[in-house]
Amino acid sequence: MSASEYFYQQTRKRGIKREWCEAIVSSPIATELQPDGRMRHWGYCEEAKHYIRVVTEINGELLNAFFDRNFERRRQR
Repeated sequence: MSASEYFYQQTRKRGIKREWCEAIVSSPIATELQPDGRMRHWGYCEEAKHYIRVVTEINGELLNAFFDRNFERRRQR
């Protein structure tokens, strides 16, 4: 799975491991297509004790990832 330089910069800054993101993309709890054609993938990371949102290009390239504190609240709606 390829990744952009921006992905590496952001995940390093946020303390998110690439292997967590790859696991989430491989087996997400939820996915959503963005209007720009990119995909959002959500998963829970037991090691970090947080939900993480991973954004990819349609071809699977990792673009961005961050802890998503509002995932549970949005999911309950």
